[in-house]
Parts: sequence; structure tokens; C-alpha cells
Amino acid sequence: MLYQLYETQRALVEPFADFAQATAKLYSNPMLPYSKLPYSQRMVAAFDLFYRLGKDYEKPEFDIRSVKVNSVDVTIREHVEIDKPFCELRRFKRFSDDPTTLDTLLEQPAVLIVAPLSGHYATLLRDTVNSMLGDHKVFITDWKNARLVPLSEGEFHLDDYVNYVQEFIRHLQGKYGHCHVVSVCQPTVPVLAAVSLMASRGETTPLTMTMMGGPIDARRSPTSVNNLATQRSFEWFENNVIYRVPDNYPGAGRRVYPGFLQYAGFVAMNPDRHATSHYDYFKDLIKGDDASVEHHRKFYDEYNAVLDMDADYYLETIATVFQDFKLVNGTWDVVNPAGETERVRPQDIRGTALLTVEGELDDISGSGQTRAAHDLCTQIPADQRKHLEVPGAGHYGIFSGRRWRENVYPALRDFVLQHQAGTPTTKIALAAGPARTKAESPETPAALNVTATPVHSKRRSRR
Repeated sequence: MLYQLYETQRALVEPFADFAQATAKLYSNPMLPYSKLPYSQRMVAAFDLFYRLGKDYEKPEFDIRSVKVNSVDVTIREHVEIDKPFCELRRFKRFSDDPTTLDTLLEQPAVLIVAPLSGHYATLLRDTVNSMLGDHKVFITDWKNARLVPLSEGEFHLDDYVNYVQEFIRHLQGKYGHCHVVSVCQPTVPVLAAVSLMASRGETTPLTMTMMGGPIDARRSPTSVNNLATQRSFEWFENNVIYRVPDNYPGAGRRVYPGFLQYAGFVAMNPDRHATSHYDYFKDLIKGDDASVEHHRKFYDEYNAVLDMDADYYLETIATVFQDFKLVNGTWDVVNPAGETERVRPQDIRGTALLTVEGELDDISGSGQTRAAHDLCTQIPADQRKHLEVPGAGHYGIFSGRRWRENVYPALRDFVLQHQAGTPTTKIALAAGPARTKAESPETPAALNVTATPVHSKRRSRR
């Protein structure tokens, strides 16, 4: 019933938001006399703010049109490589007619970025993707809004998430012979499970896996997010945050954790900060500070755009990751597409190098939660494992912004290249012209240029 009430409220506010937008344009148009009235700029600011508080925020675009590769502009075109019921594997294909640049593009490693399915769209990693496109072939998991997925497509479970990741890894390996995996926040757990299951079966695993700010062991340095999950029972979550999608969406009747409830939770974590931000936006509009105004709009266009999550996936994540700690306890079983149950055993991973990244001030995944992956992956040699802690970085700072670009990305890039060197030659068919064969660069890059310490751990007994 709550979802229906929210939709009714949204439908009532929408025409007033549209009116506010039209009025703001009316009073800001220099060709009309209204813009010359006293306090017109304040009226514009007030109506514009009301519009942005009341408007409906749709899924943003990645909007990455080109990147620099060796100082040459390379065109980017998005392409859906695999379309699954609840996710698209999206590729950022790069084009250049410069022969030297083309050779460079062909030799660069393929990277699968596994974006979080935890409220926001994959576009939250726009800065991550943009940085990596200069040195990698980039693919990303673009999760779909569950309210747009018809019931006929079935349910979506945490096991399905793990199986999707394995399928995407195999797809990249089939194209390039190898790949690297980067997971940010929530997907660190299912990605580790996916690679573990592949290792246990004797499949080829990614050359590297990078885990950034994720709850591998949510018992360490618990945050407010962790505390909520442990203080409330599984039944509480099922009874209080799960609702059915209303009839005005393709996914009508599907049980979901609605995006608007998730958004309310995001704002509730720092209400004063958001109130101050909106007031500053109002003042910037009056002052005519276009740069600050545009920065605010871009941030909240992303922040306010949220998606619904399938109830089964969400509830199973709460239980598996934040209540029962099945990954670190060695009790997590995953059902594969064939219907067989397999135990997740990170200790079986041997041929995949591991990099973990944490922010010093992360209030989502506390200190040590991501680094815990090293204690689980005991068969990965110590010289194949690195940990990076970013001073002064919060949760978003490790994958977006200045600290990401200056500290984290150089370390990640060098780690990938270090383990990419010497991989087998891969045949790649060009769009125009015969197939060409390009060997990966034989040179091993210099040591990481930021503080990244080797991790040593004692082997744990198998549970």
C-alpha cells in the first residue's frame, strides 16, 4: 500500500513541479519584462529549487563521448553486449582511425567493472569508467530497475547475481583469452563468490580481481549500515521494506525494495548536509554562479535517481552478508544454473591476483571489511596480493573524484598491467579489414607509485 501512496503523491506533485520549472524560465528569460521585476532572480531561484525537489529523476546517461589515449581523441560508443532479464553487460567500444592508437587499443587489457546493485544506477561509476577507458577495454554491469522487469521474467536471487558475473567473465575470456575484474562496494562479495566457484571447478579465473570498499567481512569496524542489518531481524526487513510494484509499471506485482525508500535512507544518513547543499544551490542561483549550480545539478541528477531491487535478492543479501556472514564463515552455498548446489571456497583461488582498496573515512564499508578478502584467499601467493588505503577518502572518494584519479586509479592501472604482461596472443577481428593478431605488451611496469603494501596471512583451516 505504501508504494501506491507514494505513486499517488508523486502524480500530484508532478504538475506543480512542471509549473515551477515553467515559471522559473518565464522570470529568467531576458527577452521578457518579467526578468526586470524586483526580486526576479530570487523568484527564479525559488521556483527552480522547488522544481528540482519535486521532479522525477530518471536513469542518467553515462554521457562519455570520447577519451584521450596517448593524447589522441578516441570516440566512445556504448553497446549492449549481453542482455539479461535483470542486467545488461554494457561495453564502451572505442574507435580511432589513427593506426598507432588503434594498435595501442588492441593491446590494452579487458576489464569487467561490476557495478553495485544497491540503490543507484551503474552511472554512479561514470568517473571510474571514464578514467579506465584510456588504458583498458571496459565492460560494466548495468543493472535494470526491477519495477520495469515483468513478472514473466521470474525472480532474481543473490545466486543469480553470482551466476551473471561468471557468465560475463567467461564472455570476456572467450573474446580476449583473459580478463580482469573490478568490483565496487556491494558486488565485492558476489564477485569473490563467482571467482571462487570458477576456481573450485578448475575453470580459468580472471588475471586480477580488484575489490573496492566492500563488505567482505561486515563484522569489522561496523558502520551504521552494518548495525541496522544486525539490529533488525530478517522478518523485520521483509515486513517493513518490501512492497509490490503498482500497476502503472511493467513489473506490476513484483516484490521489491522500492527506490524511494532507499533514497529516504540515503538522505537520513546526512540530512543536514543535504539541506545545506540545497540552500547553497538557492544562493548560487541568485548570485549567478553557473559553475556551482551545474555541479549541484549533476550531483543530484545522479544521487536522486534510484532503482527498485528485487525482494529476493535484497533479503538474501541482508541475510548472507550482514547477518549470517556466510562468506567468512565458509557456509555459503550457491545454486548454479543447472540447479546444483556448490560451496563458495575462496581458498581455492590460486591464479588470480588480488588488490583491495579502502578509504580511510569510509562510513559505508568500515576499515578492514574489504581487506578481509586476503584472509580468505589463502592460496594466492603473498606477492600477488596488495592492499591500498586511501588517506582522507570516504566511500565515494575511492572510485570518484580527485583521490580516485590521483591515488587509486594509478595503483589499479599498474596492478592490472603488472599481471597482464606475458599473457597469450589474442586474435581480434577489426570492423574494417582482416583479423589481426596483437600480443600483449611484454614489458612489466614499474612498482606501484602509491603506497600499496603486500598482505601476508596465515592459512585458515577449511570449514
